[in-house]
Amino acid sequence: MTALTLAAAKTIIDAAFAKGVELGLRPLGVSVLDAGGHLVAFQRQDGASFLRPQMSAGKAYGAVAIGMGGRRLEAFAKDRPHLMAGISDVSGSKILSVVGGVLIRDGAGTILGAVGISGDSSENDEAAAIAGIEAAGFTADPG
Repeated sequence: MTALTLAAAKTIIDAAFAKGVELGLRPLGVSVLDAGGHLVAFQRQDGASFLRPQMSAGKAYGAVAIGMGGRRLEAFAKDRPHLMAGISDVSGSKILSVVGGVLIRDGAGTILGAVGISGDSSENDEAAAIAGIEAAGFTADPG
């Protein structure tokens, strides 16, 4: 089994920040969670607003908790709002069901965790997450 190490999480964050700079994004906050929803690493760029830790973690937590990337999770929430409200309740309101949470998969397709990014548009957050995951040698699954 491949583990999501702190070194891999740091690679993901560094590459996500680099993608943000390349695209000219607003300051980002990046959370990397393992498959159990536990925080492996978080960093935010200078100037990122104070809710970036919670928002980025909520995107990642939702992806890993439900087992689908933020793109599918957002569509799921729109199609089944009552079920999503219940899931949010049982999670202690930890889930943010919007684009920007991306599953991390190994070569066999096993979920290793998720990356959540907050700071720019959801689509740009997702692009930075994908760049980070791929830079660490994993497969990104945005849903």
